[in-house]
Amino acid sequence: MKIMVSRSDSTANRRRRPTAAVVPIRLGALLATMVVLAGCSNGSTSPSAAGRSSSGAPVGQATTVEPQVGQSTRPTTPGADVGAQAFPYQPLWPFASAAQAQAWQASERSGGHQPWHLDPAGTALSFTRYFLGFAGVDRVLASTITGDDARVQVGYATEGGRTGVAAVIHLVRFGSGTDAPWEVVGTDDSTISLTQPAYGSTVTVPLTVGGRISGVDESIHVWVRSTSGTDVGQVVGEFCCQPAGGDNSVWTTTVSTTAPPGQSLVVVASTGGHLYDVERFTVTGVRLAG
Repeated sequence: MKIMVSRSDSTANRRRRPTAAVVPIRLGALLATMVVLAGCSNGSTSPSAAGRSSSGAPVGQATTVEPQVGQSTRPTTPGADVGAQAFPYQPLWPFASAAQAQAWQASERSGGHQPWHLDPAGTALSFTRYFLGFAGVDRVLASTITGDDARVQVGYATEGGRTGVAAVIHLVRFGSGTDAPWEVVGTDDSTISLTQPAYGSTVTVPLTVGGRISGVDESIHVWVRSTSGTDVGQVVGEFCCQPAGGDNSVWTTTVSTTAPPGQSLVVVASTGGHLYDVERFTVTGVRLAG
């Protein structure tokens, strides 16, 4: 998994994801019903536009992705309580707490509200396009689902009808039951990773942000987005840009944030500029010291 556990930058504690069938995705019906958080910036588009661009047959071959540079989404210290068990991840989106997830679950049972919460592919694409604001990453390429755990490839079109994988989003069911909603908890990293700050850690300002990257003539853009309070989805810190490149090379920078103490945050790092502004990205979740 990826950035998801408080850890050192050691690869020894990587947990390989379970093998599962890869399922091509058709999202039109679900994405057309999305009710997405307002206020997202950085090039977001309307929910209806997302439904049109992602509907129909999937683009590209459905394949599994084997992380190379370091995985995200590792279990960490217990987070939000779900029933008798603690949620072992930091919730990133769309729910900031177990109470929010359970409230949606109750409303869905009574009226079928926002059914895209039951689809990991729709949730992953909505997270990418609306929460992160990466409108150019506009399609799901493949989905691997194993029980209550899912990995979803999101990407974009390239030349000659080919596609590029921007990230592999890791999701888990938030709660219990077959109607428990899916929650984004991180990304599985391959050629770009975030190893600082550690997933689920408590951070102070300015944040030291870094990881590893492979590529040529890369330019790393860092955002900090809020996942709680009144600024959900808003950019509360940004740095552009850190030159990088090479083969599994270390990169690092610092970024400040205007988020209030105690807030939960998503740290995002992306690179691109060859075909699109965002061609690869990675995320992690942290909490600002209170």
